[in-house]
Amino acid sequence: MTTSTRFLIATGLVALTGLTVAPIFAQDGPPSGQPHVRRMGPGGPGGPGFGPGPGRGAMGLVGEFGRGFRQLELTDAQREQIRGIVESHQAAFKEIGDRLRTARQGMDALTTADVVDEAAIRAKSAEAAAVQADAAVLRARVHHDVFSVLTAEQQAKAKELRAQRETRQKERAQGRRERRPGAR
Repeated sequence: MTTSTRFLIATGLVALTGLTVAPIFAQDGPPSGQPHVRRMGPGGPGGPGFGPGPGRGAMGLVGEFGRGFRQLELTDAQREQIRGIVESHQAAFKEIGDRLRTARQGMDALTTADVVDEAAIRAKSAEAAAVQADAAVLRARVHHDVFSVLTAEQQAKAKELRAQRETRQKERAQGRRERRPGAR
């Protein structure tokens, strides 16, 4: 698989899994002091297929705020409103997930074929990009709807948490670059 194909697929998955609301439901997570356990493999984020696994729908996706959503101190009414927003978009997330998986499988088949068909690869790549754009639009709509439920103080705190997360990600990426063999 080419680097551009991997980037295209990764971008699409990041756009779709960047849903902003999932961590709200992490408020019911393990008691404080106990580690949060993430399942890998079938039904978990590393399992086969698309999404968080059976029965969890869009609620299981890792969100923009991570576990920091707990710090927003949502009211029960806000959690219910946000749950309704997510549930109302669940079918759209499933449909886009299916389309992303199909596009990825098509790209895999084309890029590993015995004969290179540049036109077909470009067409499938454009199709995958269109699905990623649809995913980004859906994510933006859900983000907007969820943000409208938050108070001004919660919105400010959410933006602060996002900035902190982005800083940590940049620091980790820099650390990985520095640890690479031959890195300057």
